[in-house]
Amino acid sequence: MAGVQVELTLQGIEGAARALGQLAEPDIEDLADRAGIILESSTQDRIASEKVAPDGTPWEPWSDRYAKTRKGNHSLLVSSGLENSLLGATQSYTTGTTVRVGNNLVYGAIHQMGGEIENAWGRGISVTMPARPYLGLSAADRDAIEALIADTLTEGFE
Repeated sequence: MAGVQVELTLQGIEGAARALGQLAEPDIEDLADRAGIILESSTQDRIASEKVAPDGTPWEPWSDRYAKTRKGNHSLLVSSGLENSLLGATQSYTTGTTVRVGNNLVYGAIHQMGGEIENAWGRGISVTMPARPYLGLSAADRDAIEALIADTLTEGFE
């Protein structure tokens, strides 16, 4: 993935779950996949409407100069449509017990971490882009994943 991503590993749960006789390997991979769907959805919500970092810090607004160039359907990190946008390109994928959420867009990292852009838009100017973290685990994400794990283990007892 050329852009930026966050990784969640469900290591540790597999030993506890197997000790209880609850989950086989395919079940843990399914659990990881469902956790990825939760994280993908919350990341997309963060980009589309919440406009806050995973820790709850509001994103810095556009500069006045840049805001004047935006149209009515534009908002922070959302341009005019899903194609080639952070919102449309953000996805999750799972390998074993590891979930990754991110995108492959070349500008994904600068929005996540901020930094200096030299020769911005090919105009020979430098721009300092503030960090607007959209990837990561929020408290609500942690709660949702913990509930998913608890529900999955509880299903095994029924």
